Amino acid sequence: MSPKTLEAARKGLPNTLYGVSLQRDGEVIGMGRIIGDGGCFYTVVDIAVAPEYQGRGLGKRIMTALDAWLRKNAEPSAYVTLVADGEARHLYAKYGFVETAPASVNMEYIVASQQPQQQQPE
Repeated sequence: MSPKTLEAARKGLPNTLYGVSLQRDGEVIGMGRIIGDGGCFYTVVDIAVAPEYQGRGLGKRIMTALDAWLRKNAEPSAYVTLVADGEARHLYAKYGFVETAPASVNMEYIVASQQPQQQQPE
């Protein structure tokens, strides 16, 4: 996960539609969240497992819980997305996620790293 400011976390986390955390001895070792508009669009975000606990099926436990919540709560026509980093795409495929490139590609920017772009005349 990329670092976030404390203020960004304070604003963003309360807008979670559903979240999962895995703890060991009171310490969070894994997490995942669902954000969205609660009707048409949902995005699975912040899937993370502490490095020393990776490879033990914890990512699968997190995704199973998030997927169960979506299937129970989201409308049948809802569009669910996520960004798959590296080999994690194989895990997400087990839950029905498919790659959409080249028809659709993920596009992003971090606010602090971007200068406003001037519109080019068409």
